[in-house]
Amino acid sequence: MNFLRQRRWLITAIAVLFLMLLGFCFSLFPFLKLPATVPVASNPVSSLAQNPQQQTKNDSYNHPDVAFTLRTAIGEGKLIFTGQGSKIDGQVNPNLTVSVGDVVQITLIDGDGDGAEHDIIIPDFKVQSGRVKRQGAASIVTFQADKEGTFTYLCSIPGHKEAGMIGQLIVKNQNAAQVFTETKAANIIQSPTAIPQPIGKRNPQLVRVSLETTEVEGQLADGTTYSYWTYNGKVPGPFVRVRIGDTVELRMKNNPKSRNLHSIDLHAVTGQGGGAALTQTSPGDEKVFTFKPLNPGLFVYHCATPIVAQHISHGMYGLILVEPEGGLSKVDREFYVMQGELYTVQPTGYHGNQEFSVDKLLKEQPEYFVFNGASKALVEKSSLHAKVGEKVRIFFGVGGPNYTSAFHVIGEVFDRVYPEASLTSTPLTNLQTTSVPPGGATMVEFKVEVPGRFMLVDHALSRLEKGLVGHLIVDGEPQPNIYRPGTANTGT
Repeated sequence: MNFLRQRRWLITAIAVLFLMLLGFCFSLFPFLKLPATVPVASNPVSSLAQNPQQQTKNDSYNHPDVAFTLRTAIGEGKLIFTGQGSKIDGQVNPNLTVSVGDVVQITLIDGDGDGAEHDIIIPDFKVQSGRVKRQGAASIVTFQADKEGTFTYLCSIPGHKEAGMIGQLIVKNQNAAQVFTETKAANIIQSPTAIPQPIGKRNPQLVRVSLETTEVEGQLADGTTYSYWTYNGKVPGPFVRVRIGDTVELRMKNNPKSRNLHSIDLHAVTGQGGGAALTQTSPGDEKVFTFKPLNPGLFVYHCATPIVAQHISHGMYGLILVEPEGGLSKVDREFYVMQGELYTVQPTGYHGNQEFSVDKLLKEQPEYFVFNGASKALVEKSSLHAKVGEKVRIFFGVGGPNYTSAFHVIGEVFDRVYPEASLTSTPLTNLQTTSVPPGGATMVEFKVEVPGRFMLVDHALSRLEKGLVGHLIVDGEPQPNIYRPGTANTGT
């Protein structure tokens, strides 16, 4: 057995040395170099940079429509690309399938660590990455797949294509890269428009709120599921809207199929545990308690059953708005958005069922950051929508459990911000980004002046790569006096 292992190792080592020698010979004798299928520009740039006017599906290039990760590797004496994450995980030289108009991102990681250089090029799109030559080194390219067909990607280092580093990019004339595919998993995404009507100037009254804690297998990302714990089957839970002086009767039932004890702590409650001391509820049981909100504001609620952070990271959080006397000012649109983190065993992009990792939770190392429960939840069907000239209000909270958000809307400025959701304080005006702590909230308002697709992000922008993105789609006529291509018209 040892002899076979040594023989296999020796064959692999000889193959690597041969390929390195072949590359060295090509560099000394360039006339030996095999011609590329399609010539590549001497200083290639992505089609994205060359053709910014070719925007189709994605009006902002801050985030790709489709992302792939490829690792360089040695397999059976060959040099290869291997897929990492999602549907291409573990595949050798996988087919990369996208749709016409998709903005595509490819991350190349050096996985063989033998000191040899590698890169990736797609000649038909004039795309070429930087070279990687150390274990774990990475290079990223982004481009727009603006034509249909089957195209080649390969390593341009002499001899590497012939040694096996070649695959296909397939661009289809259809939406082959949907954010969510049909699965049996539940849709746990809370609609950003699921908000009760404003209270206005009504008198205080008795308000009854009913919640049911449920544990469901939900869709986290395309081809990826996660075991969510929820209030009423959605993440975040229902938006609760009351006014100062109301009496709130809260009834919480734990679904009989649940496996865990659950509860609720509302930051708007004055009382032990914010209600958690009265609502520790076993599967199949129900608890009721009554409270009077004494302070106006926008408050987080969450499960407070140990491990508290575990229950929150499974999706058990939401917002309760306590309107001041007389209500809030009138706006045209109101939206409900919350940010959270998921701590999973497998990394972001894994295809299949993601399991919870208590080790990563305690080390505060999330694999996913999400708006409204799932990766890229607030795009496509769940986008926010408004019209030019309308005044928009976003109720934004952070369930966490651990990370502060730098909430920002790319291409807009917040006209009014109520820091930490202090609704009775004088708002700040003309802010670009606002900081919201875990277990905290804010209310922002702004008028949408021009049409387009505006991205909701946490300006800790690495989190965008972990699923934290939303879209505000604004329809209406262009406003060239505010935003337009070309040079200024001075009228002279």
